[in-house]
Amino acid sequence: MAGVRIERLVTSGTFSLDGGTWDVENNVWIVGDDDEAVVIDAAHDADAIARALAGRTLRAIVCTHAHNDHIDAAPDLAARTGAPILLHADDLPLWKQTHPDRAPDGELTEGQSVTVAGTRLTVLHTPGHAPGAVCLYAPDLAALFSGDTLFAGGPGATGRSYSHFPTIIDSIRERLLTLPDDTVVHTGHGETTTIGAEAPHLQEWVARGF
Repeated sequence: MAGVRIERLVTSGTFSLDGGTWDVENNVWIVGDDDEAVVIDAAHDADAIARALAGRTLRAIVCTHAHNDHIDAAPDLAARTGAPILLHADDLPLWKQTHPDRAPDGELTEGQSVTVAGTRLTVLHTPGHAPGAVCLYAPDLAALFSGDTLFAGGPGATGRSYSHFPTIIDSIRERLLTLPDDTVVHTGHGETTTIGAEAPHLQEWVARGF
């Protein structure tokens, strides 16, 4: 049996909030082995995600936050696989904008562990981009799944409803930049980075109001 691995699937769709809609590409992260997996952010295309799972047992659909582009395919994927959808309770108001008639199946809380193929993913509550935004830290894989909290080059956007720039900076400073420098940051959009690559730029982001 192959060991635990991280796979990236890029899906395309739209992001809508505050009356605007934008075309986006999202990273869907699949963590697991040959037998089982978890999906982090079921974005846009349940068919493509199901194909990538290739018959593996899906243990959970983990939502880093509830902007529509990160959760729009989650109910369809859950219906196909029987996997529970997990979301931090503070993002329920955003979730209901996209899925008013279908609630998540369980809550993500600070310090909670999601385990797949013997590997533990620890939930870090990192509000700012959204109130219930979380990251998932897998020390055994030297990996952080950051959703839209931290990207290659700066923090996630905070110019729309439910977001707050000082809060995201606090989250990044206190929860993420304390991780080992060699931790690979697997982001919600775009390319990966590392904690070590991003940490030196924190004060620049604060000064610019990034």
